[in-house]
Amino acid sequence: MSESLPAVRTFLDAFGRKDVDAALAVVDDAVTVTVHPLGVAGGGIADLRTVLTDIVTAFPDLRVTVAGILDTPPSVTAEFTVEGTQAADYVGVINQEKHLDVDQAWQFAVADGRITDVRAYWCQAQLYRRLAVKRFDQIAIV
Repeated sequence: MSESLPAVRTFLDAFGRKDVDAALAVVDDAVTVTVHPLGVAGGGIADLRTVLTDIVTAFPDLRVTVAGILDTPPSVTAEFTVEGTQAADYVGVINQEKHLDVDQAWQFAVADGRITDVRAYWCQAQLYRRLAVKRFDQIAIV
C-alpha cells in the first residue's frame, strides 16, 4: 500500500458522508482539477468544491459506493458509483426527482499526504439518460 491511499480513502469517505469540507481537507490548495464530462481542465480547488457541492446539493440522499481502488504509484484510481434522487437542478438538468446511478472513475495524485491532482471521468450521456433527458438540449417531461 502506498502512502497515497489514505488521503484518497479519506476523500472518498467524506464525499460519501456528504461532507465537502472534510473531503477537501486532504486536498492541496494548489490542486489541479480536470473534470472531463463538465469541460473543466486545469481547474483548481474552487472547481473541485463546486463539483462536490453540486452533487451533494442535487442529491441529498447521495450514496457513494466504492467498487475498487487501484493503487499504482504515483497515482490512485478509484472506481465508484454515485447514486441518489435528484432534488435540485444539476449540470443544467432541471430537478425532475429522478433516481440517478452513474459509474465514475477518478484518478488522484498525492504528494506528502495531500491530493495534488484530480481527474474525474464518467459518461455524461449515461447521466442524462438517468435524469430522463431525451436529447442533450431538451428535457423530457415524464
